[in-house]
Amino acid sequence: MGILGQKGLKPGNEAVAQSSAPLVVVEGTTLDYSAAGRVSLSHASDQVLVIRAREGDYDAFEELFSRYRLLVYRFAYQMTSRRDDAEDMVQEAFVRAYQNLHRYRDEAKFTTWLLRIVSNLCTDQARMSTRRTNLEQQEASGALDWMTLGNPDDPVNNLESDRRKVMLRKALLALPVHHRTMIVLRDLEEKDYPEIAGILGCTVGGAKLRVLRARRALRDRLVPLLTEPV
Repeated sequence: MGILGQKGLKPGNEAVAQSSAPLVVVEGTTLDYSAAGRVSLSHASDQVLVIRAREGDYDAFEELFSRYRLLVYRFAYQMTSRRDDAEDMVQEAFVRAYQNLHRYRDEAKFTTWLLRIVSNLCTDQARMSTRRTNLEQQEASGALDWMTLGNPDDPVNNLESDRRKVMLRKALLALPVHHRTMIVLRDLEEKDYPEIAGILGCTVGGAKLRVLRARRALRDRLVPLLTEPV
């Protein structure tokens, strides 16, 4: 049973009973509700899947869930550094997405809209959280892909690389959530500025400025940590 079956949900606008005819045209898009059409979901565009999900096709939304659950998990994990929290956020993000499909505007990428939901969830969680333990900071100390992996033939350099990863994670988690969001989106997820702007609901120039400020904030926190004596 998939995420929708677990939650027993219906989309924000009332689900429409599928027509007895196998082909239905919605907003200029021909939807195939036949058995063959269900098999071809894996090849359908996100837009077609969203249209079908709005019409009550649970399988279509399950396909969207299968496509993007790892994307959502990766983003949530970088923001929270806890696997359990990230997994919970995946479930909550897709539940909210399903409930609000009627609000999704087709001119935006589905992933942009979905990551905006996740970003809002991360912000909500940060507001409710009053502290983090050292264990939480250490749990994902090696999760940043943008750091070097080290040289297996040089254990001294490897130790230094591991230390830098721990310090970087510590500095990242110490940032305010709005700065941490920018580092994750731009430097970890490698999103381009137009997509970041779409996720945050700001201009491209505004997104660039926020990334610049976030990087400066990270640098200011990271430099003292890296200069500490070992």
